[in-house]
Amino acid sequence: MTSSPTVFDTPAPAPARMPHSVDPRTIGPHSARLPGLDGLRALAVAAVILHHLGSGILPGGFIGVDVFFVISGYLITGLLVRERDARGRIRLAGFWMRRARRLLPALGLVLLASASAALVIGGNPLVHLGRQVVGAATFSSNWLSIAAAASYFDETTPELFRNLWSLAVEEQFYLVWPLVILLAVAARWRPARVLIVLAIAAASAAAMTLLAGTGAPTRV
Repeated sequence: MTSSPTVFDTPAPAPARMPHSVDPRTIGPHSARLPGLDGLRALAVAAVILHHLGSGILPGGFIGVDVFFVISGYLITGLLVRERDARGRIRLAGFWMRRARRLLPALGLVLLASASAALVIGGNPLVHLGRQVVGAATFSSNWLSIAAAASYFDETTPELFRNLWSLAVEEQFYLVWPLVILLAVAARWRPARVLIVLAIAAASAAAMTLLAGTGAPTRV
Protein backbone atom coordinates (compact mmCIF):
# COMPACT_ATOMS: atom_id res chain seq x y z
CA MET A 1 0.00 0.00 0.00
CA THR A 2 1.13 3.53 -0.66
CA SER A 3 0.18 6.49 1.44
CA SER A 4 -1.57 9.52 -0.01
CA PRO A 5 0.68 12.53 -0.49
CA THR A 6 0.39 15.41 1.93
CA VAL A 7 1.44 19.03 1.78
CA PHE A 8 4.51 18.09 3.82
CA ASP A 9 5.63 15.51 1.24
CA THR A 10 6.53 18.07 -1.41
CA PRO A 11 10.15 17.28 -2.33
CA ALA A 12 12.64 20.12 -2.29
CA PRO A 13 13.99 20.98 -5.77
CA ALA A 14 17.51 20.00 -6.67
CA PRO A 15 19.97 22.61 -5.35
CA ALA A 16 21.68 22.97 -8.73
CA ARG A 17 18.42 24.01 -10.41
CA MET A 18 16.76 25.98 -7.64
CA PRO A 19 18.03 29.46 -8.62
CA HIS A 20 16.81 29.02 -12.21
CA SER A 21 13.61 26.99 -11.79
CA VAL A 22 11.89 29.20 -9.19
CA ASP A 23 11.07 32.86 -9.53
CA PRO A 24 11.27 34.35 -6.00
CA ARG A 25 8.57 36.85 -6.96
CA THR A 26 6.06 34.00 -7.19
CA ILE A 27 6.47 33.21 -3.48
CA GLY A 28 3.85 35.50 -2.07
CA PRO A 29 0.31 35.71 -0.77
CA HIS A 30 -1.26 35.25 -4.22
CA SER A 31 0.89 32.39 -5.56
CA ALA A 32 -0.78 29.13 -6.59
CA ARG A 33 -4.23 30.69 -6.39
CA LEU A 34 -7.09 28.20 -6.37
CA PRO A 35 -10.29 29.83 -7.65
CA GLY A 36 -12.41 26.92 -6.41
CA LEU A 37 -11.44 27.68 -2.83
CA ASP A 38 -12.50 31.31 -3.29
CA GLY A 39 -15.94 30.03 -4.21
CA LEU A 40 -16.01 27.72 -1.20
CA ARG A 41 -15.07 30.62 1.08
CA ALA A 42 -17.89 32.68 -0.41
CA LEU A 43 -20.34 29.87 0.39
CA ALA A 44 -18.96 29.66 3.94
CA VAL A 45 -19.42 33.40 4.47
CA ALA A 46 -22.95 33.26 3.03
CA ALA A 47 -23.81 30.41 5.42
CA VAL A 48 -22.65 32.43 8.43
CA ILE A 49 -24.65 35.50 7.32
CA LEU A 50 -27.81 33.42 6.85
CA HIS A 51 -27.30 31.85 10.27
CA HIS A 52 -27.06 35.27 11.94
CA LEU A 53 -30.21 36.52 10.24
CA GLY A 54 -32.07 34.29 12.69
CA SER A 55 -35.57 32.83 12.37
CA GLY A 56 -34.05 29.39 11.79
CA ILE A 57 -33.08 30.21 8.21
CA LEU A 58 -29.90 28.13 8.41
CA PRO A 59 -29.42 26.74 11.95
CA GLY A 60 -26.11 25.06 11.11
CA GLY A 61 -24.67 27.99 9.19
CA PHE A 62 -22.08 28.65 11.87
CA ILE A 63 -20.09 25.73 10.45
CA GLY A 64 -19.03 28.19 7.75
CA VAL A 65 -16.55 29.69 10.24
CA ASP A 66 -14.86 26.31 10.64
CA VAL A 67 -14.78 25.82 6.87
CA PHE A 68 -13.15 29.24 6.47
CA PHE A 69 -10.52 28.37 9.10
CA VAL A 70 -9.68 25.07 7.40
CA ILE A 71 -9.30 26.71 3.99
CA SER A 72 -7.07 29.45 5.42
CA GLY A 73 -4.94 26.85 7.18
CA TYR A 74 -4.54 24.83 4.00
CA LEU A 75 -3.55 27.86 1.92
CA ILE A 76 -1.10 29.21 4.50
CA THR A 77 0.51 25.79 4.93
CA GLY A 78 0.97 25.44 1.18
CA LEU A 79 2.45 28.93 0.96
CA LEU A 80 4.98 28.28 3.72
CA VAL A 81 6.01 24.85 2.42
CA ARG A 82 6.46 26.17 -1.12
CA GLU A 83 8.65 28.97 0.17
CA ARG A 84 10.77 26.50 2.11
CA ASP A 85 11.12 24.23 -0.94
CA ALA A 86 12.01 27.13 -3.23
CA ARG A 87 14.41 29.01 -0.94
CA GLY A 88 15.47 26.37 1.57
CA ARG A 89 14.05 28.44 4.43
CA ILE A 90 10.96 30.30 5.59
CA ARG A 91 11.23 34.03 6.18
CA LEU A 92 8.92 34.47 9.14
CA ALA A 93 9.29 38.24 9.28
CA GLY A 94 8.33 38.52 5.61
CA PHE A 95 5.34 36.24 6.10
CA TRP A 96 4.04 38.22 9.07
CA MET A 97 4.56 41.51 7.27
CA ARG A 98 2.51 40.30 4.30
CA ARG A 99 -0.32 39.31 6.65
CA ALA A 100 -0.18 42.73 8.32
CA ARG A 101 -0.27 44.61 5.01
CA ARG A 102 -3.21 42.51 3.90
CA LEU A 103 -5.36 43.02 6.99
CA LEU A 104 -4.41 46.12 8.97
CA PRO A 105 -5.51 48.85 6.51
CA ALA A 106 -9.02 47.40 6.12
CA LEU A 107 -9.31 46.67 9.84
CA GLY A 108 -8.26 50.19 10.77
CA LEU A 109 -10.88 51.64 8.45
CA VAL A 110 -13.61 49.43 9.91
CA LEU A 111 -12.69 50.30 13.50
CA LEU A 112 -12.52 54.02 12.81
CA ALA A 113 -15.80 54.20 10.93
CA SER A 114 -17.75 51.89 13.24
CA ALA A 115 -16.47 53.35 16.52
CA SER A 116 -17.16 56.88 15.28
CA ALA A 117 -20.71 55.93 14.33
CA ALA A 118 -21.20 54.28 17.73
CA LEU A 119 -20.11 57.45 19.52
CA VAL A 120 -22.60 59.47 17.51
CA ILE A 121 -25.48 57.04 18.02
CA GLY A 122 -24.79 56.21 21.67
CA GLY A 123 -26.72 53.60 23.64
CA ASN A 124 -26.12 49.88 23.06
CA PRO A 125 -23.33 50.30 20.48
CA LEU A 126 -21.17 51.76 23.27
CA VAL A 127 -21.35 48.62 25.45
CA HIS A 128 -17.75 47.68 26.33
CA LEU A 129 -16.59 49.63 23.26
CA GLY A 130 -13.16 50.44 24.70
CA ARG A 131 -12.34 46.79 25.41
CA GLN A 132 -13.62 45.79 21.99
CA VAL A 133 -11.47 48.33 20.15
CA VAL A 134 -8.36 47.27 22.07
CA GLY A 135 -9.10 43.61 21.36
CA ALA A 136 -9.74 44.26 17.67
CA ALA A 137 -6.61 46.37 17.23
CA THR A 138 -4.39 43.77 18.94
CA PHE A 139 -6.13 40.65 17.57
CA SER A 140 -6.93 39.54 21.11
CA SER A 141 -10.71 39.94 21.12
CA ASN A 142 -11.27 36.32 22.07
CA TRP A 143 -8.96 36.39 25.08
CA LEU A 144 -10.25 39.72 26.36
CA SER A 145 -13.82 38.41 26.18
CA ILE A 146 -12.83 35.28 28.08
CA ALA A 147 -11.00 37.33 30.71
CA ALA A 148 -14.11 39.50 31.13
CA ALA A 149 -16.33 36.39 31.42
CA ALA A 150 -18.29 37.66 28.42
CA SER A 151 -20.34 35.10 26.55
CA TYR A 152 -20.43 35.12 22.77
CA PHE A 153 -23.97 33.76 22.98
CA ASP A 154 -25.32 36.44 25.31
CA GLU A 155 -27.91 38.38 23.31
CA THR A 156 -28.70 40.77 26.18
CA THR A 157 -25.35 42.56 25.96
CA PRO A 158 -24.73 43.28 22.27
CA GLU A 159 -21.22 44.26 21.28
CA LEU A 160 -20.27 46.15 18.16
CA PHE A 161 -17.13 44.14 17.36
CA ARG A 162 -18.03 40.76 18.84
CA ASN A 163 -17.68 39.10 15.44
CA LEU A 164 -13.98 40.01 15.35
CA TRP A 165 -13.20 37.09 17.67
CA SER A 166 -12.77 34.94 14.55
CA LEU A 167 -10.25 37.37 13.04
CA ALA A 168 -8.32 37.28 16.33
CA VAL A 169 -8.20 33.49 16.25
CA GLU A 170 -7.01 33.51 12.64
CA GLU A 171 -4.25 36.02 13.34
CA GLN A 172 -3.07 34.02 16.33
CA PHE A 173 -2.97 31.01 14.04
CA TYR A 174 -0.80 32.98 11.60
CA LEU A 175 1.55 33.77 14.47
CA VAL A 176 1.96 30.23 15.79
CA TRP A 177 1.43 27.94 12.80
CA PRO A 178 4.59 28.93 10.86
CA LEU A 179 6.62 27.83 13.89
CA VAL A 180 4.87 24.45 13.77
CA ILE A 181 5.63 24.20 10.05
CA LEU A 182 9.31 24.87 10.75
CA LEU A 183 9.28 22.03 13.27
CA ALA A 184 7.48 19.69 10.89
CA VAL A 185 9.67 20.28 7.84
CA ALA A 186 12.78 19.87 10.00
CA ALA A 187 11.81 16.24 10.62
CA ARG A 188 13.67 13.99 8.18
CA TRP A 189 11.19 11.12 8.65
CA ARG A 190 8.12 12.09 6.63
CA PRO A 191 5.55 10.31 8.83
CA ALA A 192 6.92 12.31 11.75
CA ARG A 193 5.73 15.50 10.06
CA VAL A 194 2.18 14.23 10.03
CA LEU A 195 2.47 12.91 13.58
CA ILE A 196 3.52 16.36 14.83
CA VAL A 197 0.39 17.94 13.38
CA LEU A 198 -1.86 15.11 14.56
CA ALA A 199 -0.46 15.40 18.09
CA ILE A 200 -1.29 19.11 18.18
CA ALA A 201 -4.79 18.45 16.81
CA ALA A 202 -5.38 15.70 19.39
CA ALA A 203 -4.23 17.99 22.21
CA SER A 204 -6.59 20.72 21.00
CA ALA A 205 -9.53 18.30 20.79
CA ALA A 206 -8.79 16.96 24.28
CA ALA A 207 -8.66 20.50 25.70
CA MET A 208 -12.00 21.32 24.04
CA THR A 209 -13.56 18.19 25.53
CA LEU A 210 -12.37 19.04 29.04
CA LEU A 211 -13.50 22.66 28.76
CA ALA A 212 -16.90 21.66 27.41
CA GLY A 213 -17.56 19.84 30.68
CA THR A 214 -17.02 23.03 32.66
CA GLY A 215 -19.83 24.89 30.93
CA ALA A 216 -17.59 27.40 29.12
CA PRO A 217 -18.85 27.39 25.49
CA THR A 218 -17.16 30.67 24.61
CA ARG A 219 -13.77 29.32 25.72
CA VAL A 220 -14.33 26.10 23.77
